[in-house]
Amino acid sequence: MNPSISKIELKPIGVIHSSLKKYVKVPVQPKFSKVEGIIELFPEYKDGLKDLEGFEYILCIVYLHLVKQPVPLQSPTHWDSDLYGVFAIRSPRRPNPIGLSVLKLLKIEDNKLYVKNLDFVEGTPVLDIKPFIPSIDNRDTEKIGWIKGKF
Repeated sequence: MNPSISKIELKPIGVIHSSLKKYVKVPVQPKFSKVEGIIELFPEYKDGLKDLEGFEYILCIVYLHLVKQPVPLQSPTHWDSDLYGVFAIRSPRRPNPIGLSVLKLLKIEDNKLYVKNLDFVEGTPVLDIKPFIPSIDNRDTEKIGWIKGKF
């Protein structure tokens, strides 16, 4: 580890407003979610939304504030009962509970982004938003590890 980097501090840029109140009700992955909600950016970041409305999907990076403790080996209960390393699954119970989801951008009004495919609970702090660009973000791959054939 680089000794000059012992701690990283991040500042939320907004908050998620969602009908999802508990992790147990959260869809497995955003692609399978029909939940709509709002990403409310803090007013000082509103200008950063300029030109984002031209994108159909966004990448939303959040801090999973309700995660209690990381677990190094976990079972992805929806697809398999075997134990896998936390870095080989998408569980929220990670050493740094950061979430990343591809969300459908429905519209932007003032400092609010209306989105679909939400898989975050009410009050989740938003760390960043980026446009989803298929020609950059999509990859063709044959190698998908333990999940091959699961869905």
